Amino acid sequence: MWKSPWVRWGGTLGFALGGFFDGILLHQILQWHHLFSLVPGMDDLRLQVLWDGYFHLLMYVVAIVGLAGLWRAQRRGAMHWGRPLAGAMLAGFGSWHAIDALLSHWLLGIHRIRVDSPDPLLWDLAWLVVFGIAPLVLGLRWLRRPGAGGTGARGSVAGLVLLAAGSAALGGWALVPPPGQNLTTVVFHPGAGPREVFAALDAVDGRLVWSDRAMGVVVMAIPTRDHLTLYRHGALLVSGAGAPGGCINWSRP
Repeated sequence: MWKSPWVRWGGTLGFALGGFFDGILLHQILQWHHLFSLVPGMDDLRLQVLWDGYFHLLMYVVAIVGLAGLWRAQRRGAMHWGRPLAGAMLAGFGSWHAIDALLSHWLLGIHRIRVDSPDPLLWDLAWLVVFGIAPLVLGLRWLRRPGAGGTGARGSVAGLVLLAAGSAALGGWALVPPPGQNLTTVVFHPGAGPREVFAALDAVDGRLVWSDRAMGVVVMAIPTRDHLTLYRHGALLVSGAGAPGGCINWSRP
């Protein structure tokens, strides 16, 4: 069973879902850290948001690879649905958090679960146990149980479609502005200053709401149809205008 393609690709999809869960909850909603919060020279909000966006983009790629592998497995009749596949995905989900804790938190030190905590190790360990070890152990137990079970071809296709839809919805959440937010956050390219920002505002008939001191990150009120226009006027990332810029509006100035 360990060499079965559905275990390998189900675990890959679960790994991507673990990354989405981490990025959406910790980077955007709770904002306890960014990907490179503790990396020297990466304290610029533009860089932090940019790399958070690239992280989500990478998770999209991993999810697509996992879904493609599962599709090939079901075409060959090698799929096992129900608890076995759920176990593979849980194992992949837990593996993400275990690898993130060991690599990102402790070996590389690029971030911690709560970078503002006086005891970050406690948060790291608690998160590892709840979202890493627990789902990993549960997933492995489900995989080891005899009797893989399965469904017919029609059920296999329907199940794969549901998995794809769920993965797309979870990843797409990263592109949705916060509830009740009708403003647009824009990150301008390094070196841009007030002249470029106000020229961009004039081009889209926008209104400046907030900016950082260097005017590298600004919040503006503009019509949704003009989001993409800002890329022609010095914008590096625009919230609501596609990955990797969709998650910017979740970041606090």
